[in-house]
Amino acid sequence: MKGIYTALITPFKPDGRIDEDSLNRLLDQQRRSKVDGVVICGTTAESPTLEKNEKLWLFNKIQKDLNGSGIDIVAGTGSNDTEETIQLSLEVEKIGIKKFLLVTPYYNKPTQKGLIEHFAKVANHIQGQIILYNVPSRTAIGLHPETVGELASHPKIVALKEASGDVSLTSEIRAVLDRRSIRDFSILSGDDATFFPLLCMGATGVISVTSHVIATQMKKIQTYVETGRLEEARALHDRYYPIFRDAFIETNPAPMKWMLAQLGICENRLRLPLVSVSLDAEKKLQDLMKRYRTEAGVIE
Repeated sequence: MKGIYTALITPFKPDGRIDEDSLNRLLDQQRRSKVDGVVICGTTAESPTLEKNEKLWLFNKIQKDLNGSGIDIVAGTGSNDTEETIQLSLEVEKIGIKKFLLVTPYYNKPTQKGLIEHFAKVANHIQGQIILYNVPSRTAIGLHPETVGELASHPKIVALKEASGDVSLTSEIRAVLDRRSIRDFSILSGDDATFFPLLCMGATGVISVTSHVIATQMKKIQTYVETGRLEEARALHDRYYPIFRDAFIETNPAPMKWMLAQLGICENRLRLPLVSVSLDAEKKLQDLMKRYRTEAGVIE
């Protein structure tokens, strides 16, 4: 896995249903931005409040809409119930999606041994590929480097979304992978602010929130790093760092939905218990967007 993957929001109508028209606008915008992939029903999609039938509808629709586009599709099917994760992943495979983002099981706080057995059991029951999702700030449990190394030896576990916010953890993981002679395992940044630093440390891309609005610029950052033009990459990182930062000024995806509403992509609506950004945050986001030019639903 390589490049810019957008962790898609789920747009909602005033009555709380999924807004298909806004979703169509978002998918068109992502095609124009030439993202490398999308993640459906991840954290940014407000997945804890999506019912199973809504998730399956999203998987079906986006798979059909992006078929033949060259955009890679990843389904967020992880949960804190191993059997539930397996069953949903198997249903999604029937739709034709073959990559799965699996978050570390939240709330029940398994040990590292439990994490290994959880991910391995899912991998043994599906045909597709698994991307591990390490986000301890949300799940209260993190993947240790040795655990990642153990799981990376499984042929169906191919990548890690690293969203701990600890840049040094990527170096620790890479050291374990090197010691185990594992060469074809991808590490993707899971925090937009760490995208550039992790690329410099060997990451191959990002699963991003801000690529909703600045995917083209993020693709340039990656190209510059890969071609050794680090000063140009750093300059772009510095220019867009305020967006990387303020997209998380309050709980994701509230700030991004506010920005997308200003750009005419969707309405600024979330499902409880999430609510729209506060007035203070809205003022900061208004000031943020004044720094950039906007056109055709994106920030330039």
